[in-house]
Amino acid sequence: MVVRLNQTTWFPDPQQSRRDGLLAIGGDLTVPRLLLAYRSGIFPWSVEPITWWSPDPRAIFELNDTGFHISRSLARTLRQCPWKITRDQAFRQVMRACAESHRHVGEWISTEFIDAYTHLHEAGHAHSLECWNGSELIGGVYGVSVGGFFAGESMFHRASDASKVALHFLLKHLREQGFTLFDTQMITETTRALGAIEIRRVQYLDRLASAVDQPVSF
Repeated sequence: MVVRLNQTTWFPDPQQSRRDGLLAIGGDLTVPRLLLAYRSGIFPWSVEPITWWSPDPRAIFELNDTGFHISRSLARTLRQCPWKITRDQAFRQVMRACAESHRHVGEWISTEFIDAYTHLHEAGHAHSLECWNGSELIGGVYGVSVGGFFAGESMFHRASDASKVALHFLLKHLREQGFTLFDTQMITETTRALGAIEIRRVQYLDRLASAVDQPVSF
């Protein structure tokens, strides 16, 4: 049964979610609730109403040398890449670009989402990686970090392979920093081709509990 939340900051057990992953409706998008959600294996996916999800299975990228698949064309782009890569230099711009690029699948990255995750960014728990061609933002990815856990939320590109390049450098950075769990929520055709895999929610929650308590910083 889907739980209706009030203003008290809590969540039901994610194992109680509906078959499609929907767990709860309501509440708010404050920093404390968002952090509790991600620590609990839960994420929001809409604003009116606010919905909270914990799907089974869960999609992840393994943070090892073989967890990200680099195609021949992407390898060529990486070798020849003239683009500048930065971190946390244009967080809100990246979110807005992701929202624009995903209009065809609904407006889940709404103004309310952008405001909420910007507050999370200001609190040190949401981050972006940007890909620039000169002064033009041509690709990027953003997500949420708690300890050694990172949840990739969305990515975009305005030049061929720019989002994949951004994701490559993000994963490289997370490995170097000692992160142990990269969550992509639900698998897509694109992320599967890049190496994302699915694991059972119970396994995901076990790995999450260990990752969020690691003394790791982005």
